[in-house]
Amino acid sequence: MYVAVIEPIILYAASVWAPAAEKISTQKHLNSVQRGFAQKICKSYRTVSLNAALILSGLLPLDLRIKEAATLYEAKRGKPQELLRGREVEGRASYLETPHPAEEQRITFSHFGDNKTGDADGEELMIFTDGSKIEGRVGAALTSWCGGKEVAARKFVLAPYCSVYQAELHALYQATNLAAKQRKKSVRIISDSRSALQTLEDQTTTNKIAVVIKRNVKDLAESGITTSFFLVKAHVGVWGNERADELAKEAALRTKKAANYDRCPLSYIKWHIRQETIKEWDKRYINSEKAEVTKTYLTSRR
Repeated sequence: MYVAVIEPIILYAASVWAPAAEKISTQKHLNSVQRGFAQKICKSYRTVSLNAALILSGLLPLDLRIKEAATLYEAKRGKPQELLRGREVEGRASYLETPHPAEEQRITFSHFGDNKTGDADGEELMIFTDGSKIEGRVGAALTSWCGGKEVAARKFVLAPYCSVYQAELHALYQATNLAAKQRKKSVRIISDSRSALQTLEDQTTTNKIAVVIKRNVKDLAESGITTSFFLVKAHVGVWGNERADELAKEAALRTKKAANYDRCPLSYIKWHIRQETIKEWDKRYINSEKAEVTKTYLTSRR
């Protein structure tokens, strides 16, 4: 209940009053509020110190959580942050960038391999896409097939802090670009990422890559090209999917060139902010004169 209810109430509009949380008087008020909850969570006596109760309950000090929330908000708003080191954040598309609901090209996906969707004729272009993150490096790839033969293969590099989800969406974006160049009347784009396809299916999404993909699909439709999306099970022997997986891993491990996509995902920013918070809390816990008995068993927060 504390994490789901109490903490969000306290952190409301934290970005506005975060500087006040650095004052000793404010921290005393926050500590008095948090101490009771921390003691109840770890079922300790009322005489247990705040530091001991926090480390035993697995909570972070409220003043550090407030700083965390404020930093994340500023990063989302595009304000330069030292932890980003000049990296551009992958923000959300504004409603001015998204198509009008009446003009939007509705995207749905089917399961590849069903009786009605498994086989394509020789005049239909099939594009398999995949994304991979391996050994701290990220890659995406696509392979296009027509008449049972591979007619094109592409590999793309993403910045190492990008996510697999971004790689999957980037591969789908590149697939729509390839579909426009190949000029086939019917194109099937096949991916093994359900989350990426569900993002395209969502008419309210503001994901920037998804918005561009939808715009490309609309342009393809206006050019007389029918685009269909399919979900395929990964690693079940589907030749196109296995080939795309192989290319994506090669792109991540072997391709040495500038990243095709380098927007920083919010998941990475949240992780980085949390690591800085834990480092600060660990330093505070170790240097504190309280919780000496607890320190003999739990020497560090990490």
